[in-house]
Amino acid sequence: MCEDRPAPRPGPAGVPALVVFDCDGVLIDSEPISLARLTAGLNRIGVAIDLETVRARFAGTSMASIMGHIAADYGISAPEGFVEAVKADTLRAFDRELRAMAGVAEAVAALGLPACVASSSDPVRLRHSLGLTGLLPLFEGRIFSSAEVPRGKPFPDLFLHAAARMGAAPETCLVIEDSVPGVTAARAAGMRVVGFTGGGHWGHDRAGADLAAAGAARIFRDYRDLAGLLRAA
Repeated sequence: MCEDRPAPRPGPAGVPALVVFDCDGVLIDSEPISLARLTAGLNRIGVAIDLETVRARFAGTSMASIMGHIAADYGISAPEGFVEAVKADTLRAFDRELRAMAGVAEAVAALGLPACVASSSDPVRLRHSLGLTGLLPLFEGRIFSSAEVPRGKPFPDLFLHAAARMGAAPETCLVIEDSVPGVTAARAAGMRVVGFTGGGHWGHDRAGADLAAAGAARIFRDYRDLAGLLRAA
């Protein structure tokens, strides 16, 4: 749990009072791994879907939302234990392959601004992933999951929850996201948002046209550009 805090104040020239990071595909290069494991799991239960479709439709969304779409669109309900099995398979793959985004630890440490994580991942996966990549100490006590709110991304609930717990007004927050549902959720929360396309799953569109169309004010690929981007945002 995260204790309530005094409200952060915006810095000079509109510098954000709070920077909100998505986790998967933003802090850690997890999406190529997790999307591949999800695709394999769906194929095993008879869902005829490929990796690119899974990426396009489900990157940045919660497992609960994903399984709802699978049932509605493919007429296949996951067998008991399926979600837990996919999660366990994904965590095993993380143990072997997961890495932090290049330069992210240094960029976060140098922010000089309050920061938190707001992710569609469940709390166990979040802490496991951040711990594996050495990023957990940078966000300890400031990690929020979609499991804590009624609706996940693309709804604004998670970002509004994170801002409230951190004591920041939504309009003073800047969100860093890598998915259209995440950008949509941030904009619905009344927050500024920038898109990150440095993850391994963004080979299809490094310019981030989809993120810009969803409302991302700027797009970046390299964490060495983060400080300048925050000043410009």
